[in-house]
This record gives sequence, structure tokens and C-alpha cells, in this order.
Amino acid sequence: MIYKIFRESEWKDAQSAGIFFGSPDDLRDGFIHFSAGNQVRATCDRYFSKGDNLVLAAADDAVLDALKWEVSRGGDKFPHLYGPLNVSAIRTVSYIRRGPDGRLIFPPEIP
Repeated sequence: MIYKIFRESEWKDAQSAGIFFGSPDDLRDGFIHFSAGNQVRATCDRYFSKGDNLVLAAADDAVLDALKWEVSRGGDKFPHLYGPLNVSAIRTVSYIRRGPDGRLIFPPEIP
């Protein structure tokens, strides 16, 4: 599984349309950014640390034809989708919330 972090409004728009063309960052870079499970926390810390009401969507990378694993941050390979994301490819949706101490709380499947 690979993961996309959405702002809640982006996720609601994608659900309504049935397709997601990308966030402003995705559109700027020419692909939709995903993370492997072990990359989610660092991605969230780096790009969403001030965000609230974040949605974590898991997709099966085997069903995404335009997906490429490419070297990015720190030399790690990240999954990049070169094309729109059909919402039907999403297998599970979880929320990343803040705990009473202000720290982000991730779903149990995220190491």
C-alpha cells in the first residue's frame, strides 16, 4: 500500500468528483505525491506539520498504472503518480488528528 495525505477539503472534493488531479504542490511538480508507509510521518512533519484535519488515504500501488518509484528526499524512492487518481483506487481512509499535547496521531498501520 502507498499513502496520500490530503487536506480534508481536498479529500471531500476528490470524493465528490470521483477523481483527484492533485494538490497545488502536486500540480506544480507534475505528479501526485505519495509515500510508502515508513515515509508517511516524515512527509507529514515536513509538509503538513501545521495542518489539522488531515486525511490519510491508502491505495494499492499495483492498480495505479502511471505510478513510478523515483529517488527523492534523502535518496529514498517515493511513489509518484503521473496522472489523475481515481478515488476508486483508494482502499482505506483514516484521519490524522492532533492529540491533547498537539502532536499528530497516526493510524496504527503507520510505523
